[in-house]
Amino acid sequence: MKSVWVSLINFKGRENTIDCLNSLEKITKDGFNLQVVVVDNGSSEKLTLPKYSLPLKIISSKKNLGFSGGHNLAVKLALEKGADYILILNNDTFVDKNLVLELFNSMESNPIIGIAAPKIYFAPGFEFHKDRYKKEELGKVIWYAGGIMDWKNVLASHRGVDEVDKGQFDKEELTDFSSGCCMLVKKEVFEKIGLFDERYFLYYEDNDLCQRAKNNGFEIDYSPKAFLWHKNASSAGGSGSDLQDYYITRNRLIFGMKYAPLRSRVSLIREALGFILNGRGCQRRGVFDFLIGNLGMGSYE
Repeated sequence: MKSVWVSLINFKGRENTIDCLNSLEKITKDGFNLQVVVVDNGSSEKLTLPKYSLPLKIISSKKNLGFSGGHNLAVKLALEKGADYILILNNDTFVDKNLVLELFNSMESNPIIGIAAPKIYFAPGFEFHKDRYKKEELGKVIWYAGGIMDWKNVLASHRGVDEVDKGQFDKEELTDFSSGCCMLVKKEVFEKIGLFDERYFLYYEDNDLCQRAKNNGFEIDYSPKAFLWHKNASSAGGSGSDLQDYYITRNRLIFGMKYAPLRSRVSLIREALGFILNGRGCQRRGVFDFLIGNLGMGSYE
């Protein structure tokens, strides 16, 4: 029987972690075993959790390793213990009971699929535009229904974001990238291309993993029968926060210089110079840190 390991990161978000684990308790398992690893990422106090029927292990890190470093701890353990698949999952989510089963079946049916991505909804009350929707539409507002990579402008976007789900994105198909909010990754991907790039710390490391996977013969699958709900940016200070400003600005430069066409890289540098002259404070700091190689956690406090 195949083994699926779930990697969760807890960073000052115990209640979110508990909500997520409560939903994972109800997961349908058919053809695989499920094991959960919670990485307590630099918390000031020891993380305590209720008892669950799911096999659960807590790894404590004295230092905040970010998204990339935190998940890498769990991925290393899972691979050492013989995992066939690893589900990278945000702790600020709650999942449908068939989430893992649908992703697992998609990957088992197609050997070229290295990463499978589900449909992701905003958790009710966490939409970007809260006054736009009727009460009965809450929980059906799309956050991710496939990834679109605009290489000309080096912009990654979510297909369907802010749309109410009416079945318009119900076709299973290949996609440009999977969101790190939830991605099922075949062990062979990590074995062939390595783990998450810890230079990013937070944001764009998921897309980087996807591009490396694609460059090494794997494909990214969007599997809409699998779905979950996301409390958007609840662990990152909210959408548009200084934290997002800093890491997205800096990490887009890392990502673009690594993967974008030459003309796009030139445009990206011009844009970065504009941030130095006229950007917000965290944008300027992000550009400066990229230029001097201050990566990983960088200078954001």
